Amino acid sequence: MGAGLAGALAVGVVVSAAVGQLAIAPTEVVGAFLQGLGVDTAWTPTSDVTTQALWQIRFPRVAMSVLVGAALAVAGAVMQAIFGNPLAEPGVVGVSSGAALGAALAIVTGAALGSVASVAGLAFAGGVGVTMLVYTMARSNGRTEVVTLLLTGIAVNAFAGAGLALLLFMGDSAAREQIVFWQLGSLNGSRWNEVAVVAALTAVGVAVSLGLASRYDLLALGERTAAHLGVRVERLRIVSILVVAVLTGAAVAYAGIIAFVGLVVPHVMRMVLGPAHRALLAASALGGAVLLTYADVAARTLVSGAELPIGLLTSLVGGPFFFWLLRRARTRAGGWA
Repeated sequence: MGAGLAGALAVGVVVSAAVGQLAIAPTEVVGAFLQGLGVDTAWTPTSDVTTQALWQIRFPRVAMSVLVGAALAVAGAVMQAIFGNPLAEPGVVGVSSGAALGAALAIVTGAALGSVASVAGLAFAGGVGVTMLVYTMARSNGRTEVVTLLLTGIAVNAFAGAGLALLLFMGDSAAREQIVFWQLGSLNGSRWNEVAVVAALTAVGVAVSLGLASRYDLLALGERTAAHLGVRVERLRIVSILVVAVLTGAAVAYAGIIAFVGLVVPHVMRMVLGPAHRALLAASALGGAVLLTYADVAARTLVSGAELPIGLLTSLVGGPFFFWLLRRARTRAGGWA
């Protein structure tokens, strides 16, 4: 399974870097990449324009698609682990709505002038901040009930949606267009400095989640059983929600809202691999990267001369999958399988 996903990802990366308004041969993509690593081959591009296009435009975008897909998928797997529900996804705890509110605030107030970093920074802060607010409001008597957390997330998401609507009302036409475009999700314009930020946050989040994998396995037996086996359930939930906030906040801060990756990928990986979380989290990271890499290729090639929002494509895939999950849940006695 891992080898298959890695192979699909490698092919997707090469194809994604090759397609576009400037057609580049796959061999030149590989040659340019190896040249950047200090290895000269017969495939090295002869044109400086090709090399610059790859390293300044295509490669950062491909790297961002890999990182964002992995971050969202791992965040979804962690959410499903701590909630014990295959329908859980990162948006439940307010990360996406908080990030959208932060980005809209930066755009409307003019904080974004001169730099994308201010939009990304406020989006990240909004996502993490709203998530922590949801957790704090749902906490009572030193512990957090899952149902209370979910309901609090719904309420806070509604407030964040109202704040976003107010900012849309207050902004001028240019700000409204920018907010709407950001909400649809896009990897266009990714730069290496942005990739470095997302890579660092994603690496930390994935590493922490893998370190908690054995505790997620015990938590699947039930909170009481896990506690008897030495798992500090409340601490595990706090750390996990913070990991979800960091992973999702890093992803949506630079790519906008990309829906359903955190729902679809972990669930598919669980059906194939089973419930062991170490393998599940690793496979989800690869699966998310594969899904978003190919979605980005489709976004740039389905309509000639235009680029579709990548969030639109993931929703077109994720929406029917979500309905299938609901029907499946109604026809089964319950469980993950």
